[in-house]
Amino acid sequence: MAFIAGGETVVHLTGKGKGGRNQELALAAAPGIAGLQGAAVFSVGSDGTDGPTEAAGGYVDGDTLAALQAVGLDVFSVLRNNDAYHALEAADSLIVTGPTGTNVNDVAVALLRP
Repeated sequence: MAFIAGGETVVHLTGKGKGGRNQELALAAAPGIAGLQGAAVFSVGSDGTDGPTEAAGGYVDGDTLAALQAVGLDVFSVLRNNDAYHALEAADSLIVTGPTGTNVNDVAVALLRP
């Protein structure tokens, strides 16, 4: 099963970290799908960039939360500091496409295997 959404989310800057709206969206989904096999969420900017980073967005699955906790990262603290980039980098979950030459929309996808 796939759920697909387009548009641009809003990020409230409360911290001094690094990242973008697509990285934050993906990281924020990690606790909700933690432990689920066959579940994944990714979000990307169609232009290939997200915030002041070279990443287009991020990807998480049912194992991402545990992987972040194993390296001492708390997702909620990371999100409060707007530092999704470094957390996703630690989990090898950044999506890097390079510039695409287009800027149509952001795309977020949730995949759930029944």
